Amino acid sequence: MTEQSIKTEYRREIIRRTVFISVFLCILFAAVVLSCSIGTDIGFSRTYEVIIDHIMGTTYPLRSTEWWEDYYIWNNVMPCIALGMIGGAGLAVGGTVMQSLMGNPLADPYTTGISSGACLGAVTAIIVGLSLSSATGEYGIMTNAFIFALIPAIIVIWLTRYVGNSPSTMILIGTAISYFFNAMVTFLMITTDTDTLQAAFIWQIGSVSGASWGDIPAVLAIVAASSFFVQIASRKLNLMMLGENNAKSLGLNVEQFRMVCLILLSVLVAVIVSHTGIIGFVGLVSPHIARFMIGSDNRFVTPAAMILGALLLVLADMVSRSLSSMGTVPIGVVMAFIGSPIFLYLVIRQKSSREIF
Repeated sequence: MTEQSIKTEYRREIIRRTVFISVFLCILFAAVVLSCSIGTDIGFSRTYEVIIDHIMGTTYPLRSTEWWEDYYIWNNVMPCIALGMIGGAGLAVGGTVMQSLMGNPLADPYTTGISSGACLGAVTAIIVGLSLSSATGEYGIMTNAFIFALIPAIIVIWLTRYVGNSPSTMILIGTAISYFFNAMVTFLMITTDTDTLQAAFIWQIGSVSGASWGDIPAVLAIVAASSFFVQIASRKLNLMMLGENNAKSLGLNVEQFRMVCLILLSVLVAVIVSHTGIIGFVGLVSPHIARFMIGSDNRFVTPAAMILGALLLVLADMVSRSLSSMGTVPIGVVMAFIGSPIFLYLVIRQKSSREIF
């Protein structure tokens, strides 16, 4: 191939990837509008008008029909959708980073045991009533989950200084920590009453119901900062995917870069999990779909995976609320039903000529 044909093919590939991201961004917006209209008499087109009017600053007479529609969408539904979108995008970023760092397509944001630590913190606050801060109630649970989520990350970082920080070592340490923390969670849950057990269990499997706009700023700030860093470091992540030795030969300080990413990832996942509980498959499936559709260049995989992660949780939240007649169906349960078939499909479709990872 000539140099000109290579440049032409490269530009065509860039355009294809950009179009893919743009199309799914539009699908995400449509899914948000549709999700807002689920369970109400407000149609899709009217919901779209209410959202646009609110953004444009339109006001309505107090307690009019339009006022109630705006109030319901922006105070009851939209905070849950926003938290799901931000959390899904953040978990997708975490999955992209972990799979690139570890060189393992089965790695996800919870690989280091962060989810188990967060779960222990939340269950400790719910069942024992012990909070590591002055906050009480819901905020005490979130604070406990955040602090306990950092404990496994600190242990992994500390241990890898003595036994090496290879991907396999980190995964093994994270697995061991997860089993230990899960055992403690199980012990606490079998010693409590039924009502408390139900509250702890619902938090453990993940939920965005009851979210408020006050929950959004902290999660949004951390996810935005983490995403910006990952996008800036995407070329280094591409080098990591070539293998540790190849990355070192190309001038990358592998140990230092992996440690920085692990610390950043720990804070990112701890903040998300402390607000939403443990929602599986998002960080595992989203990067896979992105790589399957647009290749493995992390400059494009990161934003594509973020949009896909947000879309998956919006759809899961939509299904969760549409099943409200069956009782409370946490978003984590719905995500497992959605994520596992998608992941199995991707694995089955994987071919040697077009691998997912």
